[in-house]
Amino acid sequence: MRELQKFYIGGQWVSAHSGMTHTMIDPSSEQLIGSVALGDVHDVDAAVAAARAAFPGWAGTDPAARIALIERMQQIYTARSEEMTKAISDEMGAPMELARTRQAPAALRHMNNFLEAMKHFEFVRPLGPHAPGDRILLQPIGVVGLITPWNWPMSQVALKVIPALLAGCTMVLKPSEFAPLSSQLLAEIIDEAGVPAGVFNLVQGDGQVAGARLVAHPDVTMISFTGSTRAGRSVIIGAADSFKRVALELGGKGANLVFADADEQAVERGVRQCFMNSGQSCNAPTRMLVELSAYERAVESARQVAEATTVGLSSDEGAHIGPVVSARQYEQIQSLIEAGIGEGARLVAGGCGRPAGFNSGYFVRPTVFADVSNDMRIAREEIFGPVLSIIPFEDEEDAVRIANDTPYGLTNYVQSGDGERRKRLARLLNSGMVEMNGQPRGAGSPFGGVRHSGGAREGGVWGLEEFLVVKSVSGWK
Repeated sequence: MRELQKFYIGGQWVSAHSGMTHTMIDPSSEQLIGSVALGDVHDVDAAVAAARAAFPGWAGTDPAARIALIERMQQIYTARSEEMTKAISDEMGAPMELARTRQAPAALRHMNNFLEAMKHFEFVRPLGPHAPGDRILLQPIGVVGLITPWNWPMSQVALKVIPALLAGCTMVLKPSEFAPLSSQLLAEIIDEAGVPAGVFNLVQGDGQVAGARLVAHPDVTMISFTGSTRAGRSVIIGAADSFKRVALELGGKGANLVFADADEQAVERGVRQCFMNSGQSCNAPTRMLVELSAYERAVESARQVAEATTVGLSSDEGAHIGPVVSARQYEQIQSLIEAGIGEGARLVAGGCGRPAGFNSGYFVRPTVFADVSNDMRIAREEIFGPVLSIIPFEDEEDAVRIANDTPYGLTNYVQSGDGERRKRLARLLNSGMVEMNGQPRGAGSPFGGVRHSGGAREGGVWGLEEFLVVKSVSGWK
């Protein structure tokens, strides 16, 4: 049993003020594995006060000192990577292989990318040759509140904590109560790396109490939030009275456009990407749009991939998908699968209930629907489970129309052998990111969306700039 009863505030591990706790449940067995204290207003206020007191000193450090801190964190994190793997697997149900190869190393990848961006980053920039005495200063915004989700816990935490530290900000991190173990371990790593007291603070808690106080706190200058679109709307409203900057990375309903000239692995690649992390990724390609001439072949290929996808315990080794994070998440997915059947979509694979051999655990059958219309709930709502909707299209114009017919705009995907078509579509698709032919975006590229997917840009130079304010100065010598 793991009992997390202390928060990291002002360089010390301190007992939680409130007596509230969240019960941690193993998603694979539905058994109790521990509890985590839930912070209240007093806990958040103490953390913000510590961050505010530490801000002048940290903001005034040489960037080289901030870089050195991240480099020490890298070394310690690497040495404790298997601990992080186990923590992520236990808390949110990621299978060990996924946790070891994708989830836990994500933080190290982000550290590398931000350190690379810092090599060429200029905090003092000339305005231009027309104004030789003018300078543009990029300065840390202040105390930042970081609110992160459970689905990619270390990836999302690192995308906020690392650039905030490098920018010279002080911070309060509130991770999801469903993923407390990994952030607790990260706090130990940051402490061991020698972060000055008050620069980094950790308060565990839920969104209704700790999150809401952090969002509304008058001494917090910025909120960086990753989570659902519904929660993101609440963040905007809660932050309005204090006029703080709000950076949102929210949900998605990505379209994967598969043309008849796509490569032979395009459909399989798309299904596997949809199912990865048990479908719990905001940038998952959950709508597969297929050109009519290749449609039935694609449906059959998707069926085969889904039926070959194995489901297993998070503690087991192997390339299977694990459970979803919670009973609430499981029930939500089941209701949307039922909605797809009720609205007339053709169930090609999977369906309601647990996979064969499982009587407990939050396991979902890998599910594929065909003949989906874009007005069905399964095509419009973010399911956050291993559920794929396949939609036919007639031509390029039709594909763009369907793809853009969504309030979201995070990641879209294009599968085509025609390079000029890919370039046209990259411009026309309404999203913050476009990935083509299975080629991942490069290291340090910005992650973020448009519209209901939020407007933040995390990663690389853009991720650093999120935590900085621009000051225009004349008469600089």
